[in-house]
Order: sequence, then C-alpha cells, then structure tokens
Amino acid sequence: MMSLILMVLFLIPMILIMHSSILFQYFYIIMYMYMLLYKSPSSIFSSISYMLGLDYFSYGFMLLTFLISSYMIISMMNFSNNFLYFMLLNLMMTFFLVIIFSSMNFLYMYISFEFILIPLIILILGWGYQPERLMAGMYLFFYTVLVSLPLLLLIMYMYMYCGSMFFGYMVFSSENFLIHFILIVVFMVKMPMYLTHYWLPKAHVQAPVSGSMILAALMLKIGGYGFIRVMYMYEYMLVKYSYIWFTFGIVGSLFISIICLIQGDIKCLVAYSSVAHMGMVLCGLMTMNTWGILGSYFLMIAHGFCSSGLFYICNLFYIRTMSRSFFINKGLINFMPTCCMFFFMLCAFNMSCPPSLNFVSELMILPSLMNFWSYSMYFFIGISFFSACFSYYLYSFSQHGLYHNLYTFSMINLLEFLCLFMHLFPLFLIPVFISTLM
Repeated sequence: MMSLILMVLFLIPMILIMHSSILFQYFYIIMYMYMLLYKSPSSIFSSISYMLGLDYFSYGFMLLTFLISSYMIISMMNFSNNFLYFMLLNLMMTFFLVIIFSSMNFLYMYISFEFILIPLIILILGWGYQPERLMAGMYLFFYTVLVSLPLLLLIMYMYMYCGSMFFGYMVFSSENFLIHFILIVVFMVKMPMYLTHYWLPKAHVQAPVSGSMILAALMLKIGGYGFIRVMYMYEYMLVKYSYIWFTFGIVGSLFISIICLIQGDIKCLVAYSSVAHMGMVLCGLMTMNTWGILGSYFLMIAHGFCSSGLFYICNLFYIRTMSRSFFINKGLINFMPTCCMFFFMLCAFNMSCPPSLNFVSELMILPSLMNFWSYSMYFFIGISFFSACFSYYLYSFSQHGLYHNLYTFSMINLLEFLCLFMHLFPLFLIPVFISTLM
C-alpha cells in the first residue's frame, strides 16, 4: 500500500508541467491497473504496511477513486482558468481518499476524513458558479465539524479503553447510548441520512461539475464505508438500536423521492435522488446480514458511477444552454440528439432497471429488508415507484417539448462521449463479473 501512496505523491511534480492532463490520465490508469492486477484482496488483508491495507470492502472503493478522479480531469478540461491548481486539488483529494479507504487505523481514517474537506471547499469556492457557493461551503464545513469534534474525543476514550486504534482490536462493549450516537451520527451526516442532508443539495448545486462528481461518487461513500468499519467493532449496541436508523433511512428515502418531483433545477433533482439512494444503503446496512451489507456495498459502487454520470451530462446541458432550469432545458433531444441515449440509460439505471448493477444491488437489499421488518416491502415499493417517477420526470421534461431556439444540431465532442461511456460501461460489466463468480 505504501507503494501505491508513493505513486500518488510522486505525481506532484507533474503539476509543474504545462498541459499535463493527458499524462495525469495515463498515470491514473496505470495506478488503476496496478490495483486491479497486483493488489487483489485474495486473502483477508493484503499488503499491510504502516497501518495500511486492503480488504474486500476497501478494494472496490479504491478502484472507484482512481476512475472518478480521472473522470474529474476530463470534465474540467474545458475550463482553462487555473487548471494546474485544479489538478493539485484533484491529487490531494485522491491522496486523502486512498488513505481513508486503505487505513486499518481509526485515527488515520479520521484525520484524512477531515483533511479532505479542505480541498473540497477550495474547489467549491474557486470554481463554483454563483455567489451562493460561499454559503454552500459554510454548510458543508459546519455540518461536518459539528459532528466530527465529539468523535475525536471518543476516539481518544476508545484508545484508553481498548489499548489500540486498529479496527480489528477495537471491540467496544459499552451500553452508553451517547457513545453509540456520537460514533454513528458522524457517518450518517456524511452519507447523508434524512434530516442531516440539507448540506448536500447546497453543495451539489453550487459546486463545479468535478466537485459534484466527487461529492456524489466518493464523499457520500465515505459515510457508508465508515459505517461498515464501525459496525464490526460495536455490534451489540447497533443490533439494539438499529431500528432507529432503519426508520430514518426507509421513511427518509420515501419522503425525498416525493420531494424530487417538485424540483425545478436539474442538478438539484439529481442531488436529492442521491439522498434517496443512500437511504436505501442505510437500510441495507442496518439489517446486518450478508445480503443486506453486500447489496448496500454494490449499490454504493453503482450509485458512484450513475450519479457522477448524471451530474456530468447535466453539466453538458448547462454549458450549452447556460441554465439548469427544467423550464429552459426543454426539447434537448432536438438540440443535442447524440446525448439522448446516454441520458436515457443513466436515468433508467438511476431507477434500477436491469441489467445494471443498481438492479442487482436493490434485488439483494429487498429480501434483507423483508427479513428485518416484513412491512418494509410496502415502503420499498413506494420508493421504487417514486424513483421511477422522478427519473422519468428528469428525462421527459428535459428531452421532450419545444426548444426555445428552434434549431437542431449536435456539438458533443469525442472526449465527452468517452467520459459518458466510461460512466456506463462499469454498470454493465460489474454484474457480468459477479454472475461469473457465483
């Protein structure tokens, strides 16, 4: 693992080379292939060094990190201003995400968990669109810091109690609900859970396209990944109080799915749909059985590609029409016909149509939900129905209708087609790979 981290660090001199974005792409792909071929978690932990290592959960998120970081560079190639500074921020976020997803030490994970907030806020403030980005950055900062400072005190207390900060040794048996709440709520805010989600639409709408991509694809997954890590070291209290978080997840997903239907901003609708999907992830994790946890894990991977692709294609519409409103972005099937198929497939996968990874993951989550609480099936049907409604609403309102300029042409370049294809391709490929393993 140290070799992989050093590979990321030694990319810093590449920033000094002008127009080195293509070289960055090559090196990210090299690291991706290195992970894929030589760092496979064939044992329980692989390549443990300096409190770092990989297991099956962190392996998928590491691969997702390198792919999304590469897509971010493609998405910002049209922005010529301060592109080298953007690549530095991209490299910093990649470095901290590698530390988060590979650390076996709780303190390492916590420090990287907090440090990644700095380049993300700089990205929102420096490359955001409207003046409201200042308030969005404040929302993101204070929501995270408010719940993270008590966690630092709790980590020091747990070190005194357990004598170690390794996840494998931190087995905690306290019955204090306050400790349970502090340990859980920090990851719930990051997911985000319903009622702690208000920072997400603000940050998504005001962030540039690369900021929205990394927020949707990776930042939300830190919450789910951290929750999986905490689950194994604090099982008793989680079994005892899981119904609380399960209720927030399943009711919140239903409410947010209805709220999506009244949005007038395309980017805001995609942001709220992320909250609904992460609510399903939370419900699957709360069941604490094999199918629920694996289904949530696959849903996080699938949502990372699908939501990132939706934000990217919405930004393509925004660049050309200079608006994100549903009332202006109409008739885009005439304005940009070559994007219609990609947008349709992303919307279809967003509502978990087969043969996507989203469909496989929700098919795994459903029996675990019914095993946890039989009446959750009715909530699941409602969530699936409204998810289909807002995905159809997103596609039909923007693609159909009369475009205000009344002419037809397509101006999507090959690089943008490549980025859209690379968002969709893993959603087809991973279910095939899973079926071959089974």
